[in-house]
Amino acid sequence: MTPIAQETRLESAMIYIRNLNNCPPSYLNDPGRKDFFEIVWLKNEDPLHALNTADFDVKGDWIYLIPPYRVHQLNKAGKNGELLSFKRELIDDEDKEFLLDIFKIFNVQGEFSCLRLDREAADGLSGVYNLLTEEYQKPNTELVILKALLRVFLLKLIKVKEQEFTGHDIHQKRVYEFLMLLESNYIEVRNIDFYAGKLGVSSKRLNQILKDKLNKTGTQIIHDRIILEAKRLIIHSEQTIKEISFELGFSDRPYFSRFFKKQTGQTPDEFQKQAQNHLKSKFNTLV
Repeated sequence: MTPIAQETRLESAMIYIRNLNNCPPSYLNDPGRKDFFEIVWLKNEDPLHALNTADFDVKGDWIYLIPPYRVHQLNKAGKNGELLSFKRELIDDEDKEFLLDIFKIFNVQGEFSCLRLDREAADGLSGVYNLLTEEYQKPNTELVILKALLRVFLLKLIKVKEQEFTGHDIHQKRVYEFLMLLESNYIEVRNIDFYAGKLGVSSKRLNQILKDKLNKTGTQIIHDRIILEAKRLIIHSEQTIKEISFELGFSDRPYFSRFFKKQTGQTPDEFQKQAQNHLKSKFNTLV
């Protein structure tokens, strides 16, 4: 496996870096793209998603963290910024805490995660990104150097993400801790009492905090996470609906189908057909 991606050979590469204005269709349409963690860094641009607040100027630096096997995709056409994609193989397996942090920041907000960068954070990331790009473009780049620079860049993103969640108030920190705990347990444990106990609060209090900060109860958030995983598996895996239902902890396919329809308004089969049609017609858009 080579570290650098050629224009049409994503499958054999581990990392891919481009300016958004120089991102060829061969990347956007490559089926191997689903295996990559994708970082989209918009610079002095409006965000790609709708915001819940209009209290500040939205034009600025935005970073989108898109996990592998994502359901939806972002329309980046004509935007100013950078694209950095990498495979999990670039992160050492023995560094389990770092791996978990990466998984968390790419999945906290569901199908993609978004960070708003202030000037200080953007400047700090730019320095590392420039070194990473310089090494990437060398004809005989050293994989060990690429891995080290990527790690520093990701550590800076982890710090930005943690400050976003913990820098406001204690309740925001509780939300962050709940979401982190959820990532490791949502398939096996769907009882809000378990999460409340781990966080040292009552179930009622945890639900109050989540409702205030995310406008959802703990149970709703757990169900959303299960549905997100179900959608990813339905679209990107080779498993049948029955196999997916068992992998997600459901006792049988009918039970899973009822749960899925209750949460989404569609059966798993209906969603699969709709998603396949969408990917054929609007592959590089955000629904």
